[in-house]
Parts: sequence; C-alpha cells; structure tokens
Amino acid sequence: MRIGVLMGGVSDERAVSLSSGVEVARALREAGHEVVAVDTVRGLLTTEEERALLEGGVGVDPPSAQELESLDPGSVVALTRSPELSDVEVYFVALHGGSGEDGTIQALLDASGVAYTGSDRLGCSLAMDKEVSKRLLREAGIPTPDWVKGPASADDVVRAVGLPVIVKAAAGGSSLRLILAHDRQELDDAIAESLGWRDVVLFERYVPGRELTVGVVGTVPLPVGEIIPANEIFDYECKYQPGMAEEIFPADIPEELEQRLRRLAVRAHDALRLRDYSRIDFILDEGGVPWCLEANAAPGMTRNSLLPKAGRAGGISFAALCDQIAGLARTRVRGHST
Repeated sequence: MRIGVLMGGVSDERAVSLSSGVEVARALREAGHEVVAVDTVRGLLTTEEERALLEGGVGVDPPSAQELESLDPGSVVALTRSPELSDVEVYFVALHGGSGEDGTIQALLDASGVAYTGSDRLGCSLAMDKEVSKRLLREAGIPTPDWVKGPASADDVVRAVGLPVIVKAAAGGSSLRLILAHDRQELDDAIAESLGWRDVVLFERYVPGRELTVGVVGTVPLPVGEIIPANEIFDYECKYQPGMAEEIFPADIPEELEQRLRRLAVRAHDALRLRDYSRIDFILDEGGVPWCLEANAAPGMTRNSLLPKAGRAGGISFAALCDQIAGLARTRVRGHST
C-alpha cells in the first residue's frame, strides 16, 4: 500500500508531530508499505531530512511563538493533489495539536475525498475541547474531576474546586499550557498567565494519585500502563526527555482494576466518537477510584510513546501497530466497515 504520512503543522506540538511522523514512516516501511513523508508546512521530506529528524528527537522546549508565526500553514488539500501523492491510498495523520487534531485537517481531507487514519472531524473536535469532552464523559457515567470553566476569579475557583488546582487550556496537548497551582498566589499567577493563552481555560480539581493510561486500537483496549514522572506532574519535559518518567507496561495493578480501566477507556472512546485509535488517561486516587483526565484522539506515535509501549505489552510491534491503524482506514474507505 502507498501511504502518505502527514506531520509537522504549525501548532506548539510541531516538534512532537515531526518525531511521531518520521517514526511512523519508518515503521510502515518495515511493514512493507511504500511511504511518502509530508510536512504539511514545508512539503515532501527528503530521505536526509527524515534521517535528521529521527536522530534529533523532540527538543527540551516546544517551538516559540515567533518560530511558529514564521511558518506558512500551507494547504493540505493542495499537497494531497500534488503529483508525488496522486496515487496515495491512505494518509496516516501524525499531526498533534492545533488544526491537525481539532478536526480542521480532517474536514479538509474529507472534502478532498481521501482516506486517512484516526478520528474524523467530529471525534477530533470533541476530544480536543476538554470542557466539552468532560461533559460527555460525565454523561456517559465516566468519573472525571470537577472543574470550572473560565473566565473565573480566584475566589470562584477556590470555592468550587479548592486548592491545589490544575489550570489548563481547553485545547492544550502534550501538557503545554498546564499549571498546578498549590496556593492562592500561584493561582493568581496562573490566572494572569492564562489570559495570554487565547483559549478557553479550565480550572480542574487536582486529584493526587497514580497516573494510568489505556490505549484503544479499533475497538480493543490495550494493556494498562502506569506513568511515574520525575516532576510533580507529567509535564512536557517528563513526556519527551529521556529519564524524566518511568513508564510501566503493563501496570502493576489488580486484574479487576485493569479490566475496569479498559472498559472505561472503550466507553470514553465511544462517547467521544473516536475511531481507529486513541489513548485515554486516568488518575487513580488514594481510595482506588479512577478519574478520567482526558482522551487523546491523536496520541504520540514515536516508538517510545505510550500507545506503542502499550501495543508491545500486548504483543503488537510498532510496525504492526502502524500497519493495523493504516489498515483500518483502508478497510473503511472500501466500505467494509464504518
């Protein structure tokens, strides 16, 4: 199968997306596919550019606003119609954040009539908006921490959810634009900082406990994993810098709890209209109650990302995982599944 891997984009998760994209491209080639790697900003990548990205990995810091503003968003529709991509059968969407994960790119791909992996525009938009997704999770009977939607004063926040509190952008990813405020001064500072985010802000009750995650591929939940970050929360540094988090697959938890988490993950996946694959994140409180924090419609796809690690724990190699996801898209477009 000839597959185009879309990566890069102009979100603050651009570096993560490029790392995911080149890893996916390499894995799909290992699985026997013909692959074209595409940065949606700069166009087709050369072999040398792919190699450099593979060797470089994800940097310590996300790209600055100035770096992102210097990039031309380009046109995914125009790219998919270029001669080099004219015979691509499936596009593997390895974009994270921004228009690559909020349903915008997916709507353009739908309008172009091309097959692509992952959730469609509805599922992406529901999962990307954390305030909307939390409402849907709660409606589906999935526990999620209480929250207040901004704008809100510090008094309103403390009264509603107490301290400490998580302050985060509704459309944030990779733990960017996320702050743990321990006291009133830190909350005041976080509120002031959030005014520059140009996004809906959520103030979520902080639940201390064990961080657990469940990947879903197709309709099947993968083994549960546990993340033990070096920092107080699983932030950008812990996610992408070596040695900053211990990620255990499968998690050392009772069988009954594992089955419960896997059921909750599939329920969340369905409630948010996700398809092909996703990753659902939980926190297990001191009383043993799992709280769903968020759903990821386009989780990281480097070999060391959480979803591939869950796949390996379930006996699925990274190449086989990427091949399976691409196969789901091809089967869907041929009309054999919905």
